[in-house]
Amino acid sequence: MAITQTGARLSSSEVAPEQPLASLADDVRTGLLSRPRWLSPKYFYDDRGSALFEAICATPEYYPSRTEAALLEAHGQEIIEHAAPDHMLELGSGSSRKTRHLLDACDALDKSCQYWPFDVSAQMMLDAGAQLVADYDWLAVHALIGDYTGGLTNVPLPEDGRRLIVFLGGTLGNFEPGEARAMLEQIAGLMRGDDQLLLGVDRVKDTATLEAAYDDAEGVTADFNRNVLRVLNRELEADFPVDDYRHRALFDRDKARIEMRLGADHAHRVTLATLGTAIDIDAGEEIVTEFSHKFTPDTLAALLESAGLAMDRHFEAEGGAYSLVLARRA
Repeated sequence: MAITQTGARLSSSEVAPEQPLASLADDVRTGLLSRPRWLSPKYFYDDRGSALFEAICATPEYYPSRTEAALLEAHGQEIIEHAAPDHMLELGSGSSRKTRHLLDACDALDKSCQYWPFDVSAQMMLDAGAQLVADYDWLAVHALIGDYTGGLTNVPLPEDGRRLIVFLGGTLGNFEPGEARAMLEQIAGLMRGDDQLLLGVDRVKDTATLEAAYDDAEGVTADFNRNVLRVLNRELEADFPVDDYRHRALFDRDKARIEMRLGADHAHRVTLATLGTAIDIDAGEEIVTEFSHKFTPDTLAALLESAGLAMDRHFEAEGGAYSLVLARRA
């Protein structure tokens, strides 16, 4: 594993996946060429999609990001005091914006640690890391470049010191239940007796609030959803009529999840030149683009237990709107 030094306290390395990762072409062949049709939500996040998601977080309806941030700000010192981390590994760190609440808590408690952001976007992490080491003179950042869904076996965390593994943004809810358990089992496999997991998850609540969060009045989420078709048009030389697809967000209470879909306004044929194939889309036919599972305290505790973890601390937003939990190996 080659380590790149970009400054005295900023470095990076690539993390090889332990298992082969499906390409865009592989996922499209598996999901879009079958029925019912589906696409992986990870393809939302090209440059345009990432900018649109930032805009979603600023909409009045999208409560998860600001609610989670408020919990981190309110309970950051308690979290750091309890976990006492020497190393903080964040899965899917992005711009590390919300992580600053934890670093501020470290600062206030005179507790230094090394930060290990793990994400696919090297430039985003290095840009964020450069700003972090400028703002916190005690902090060292080692960016891990890779896709954490490819497995955590090759993550190069040091053996010494306590670890806090951070998994925020309700991202666990994007996994199917079996996949979520497997992800938590991998995290548990990284942890030793005194390590902690900080997990953020969204909660089951009234249907209107949930559906509005994924279908804002300004139409930002609709544009974000349709953007995945623009990605396919660009990367696979496809010809989806992007503006002819309707965005839908529905809460399935039986499965406790939001389903984001794209529905075709009319029947048409789509050519995917890179794949050498074409598909016929019926009028009204839908493509599922994202699941976002929501939890109750009981279903969250059961999921953690099934993965060999136990809840140590539970921080809830007002009305049980959102949960931050600290968990340890059972």
